[in-house]
Amino acid sequence: MNKNKIFDLLEQKYKEYNKPFFIDNDPVQIPHRFSKKQDIEIAGFIAATLSWGQRVTIVKNTNRILEWMDESPHDFILNHKDKDLKRFLGFVHRTFNDTDLLYFIEFFRWFYSGHDSLEEAFTRSLTKKAPHIESALVGFQEIFFSLEDHPLRTKKHVPSPIRKSTCKRLNMYLRWMVRKDKAGVDFGIWKNIKPAQLLMPLDVHVDRHARRLGLITRKQSDWQTVLELTDNLRGFDPNDPVKYDFALFGMGVDPSSKSKA
Repeated sequence: MNKNKIFDLLEQKYKEYNKPFFIDNDPVQIPHRFSKKQDIEIAGFIAATLSWGQRVTIVKNTNRILEWMDESPHDFILNHKDKDLKRFLGFVHRTFNDTDLLYFIEFFRWFYSGHDSLEEAFTRSLTKKAPHIESALVGFQEIFFSLEDHPLRTKKHVPSPIRKSTCKRLNMYLRWMVRKDKAGVDFGIWKNIKPAQLLMPLDVHVDRHARRLGLITRKQSDWQTVLELTDNLRGFDPNDPVKYDFALFGMGVDPSSKSKA
């Protein structure tokens, strides 16, 4: 398939899947329940972190956490008492457990006590001229685990490009927070990161279809693969390459969708 045909296919599928119905079947539905900026950030971060496995289970388990936060995550983070944390004991989602969750709460309490938005934790290491968000992800992991009592096991749930991770869930979270268009799936509530700087969330669906279209040539799937794929997608839209996440992911989960390389 030549470049023009790939572009036409990606544009077609982007427009097909970047619609409100996408929200109903995706973990992005969870932060859409909120209107307060900080609630969207916290609910979105938890939803993104738990986003592996069946989407029904992801939504169910994230909603349980938010129920325990009295459906007001920002207020709970800042004002909870130690006794309120008992309700989180025993939580498990795949390899994410109550130790990880309690540290998330501890970090959020510390961070939001001194900052208005979680965006500041990402942009502290990002310059406006940076070609992409690699330094933001590195800096975010550093500040996230800057508390003295952070559990080492939790680091696998907030990865860094330094260890060659694809950082799929963090890249997806940043897509939610940064991108904004008329469809309304992504929020666009963060203004200090440009859509052009975003990098593709590389899951198995995106990886498979990107390879079929010749957008990935690297054999393994790691951080360099993320950079390769995003660079190739910039050739179709340099200002918003990650919009094609809708196309590649949508083709992967929709059995009626067909693409041939």
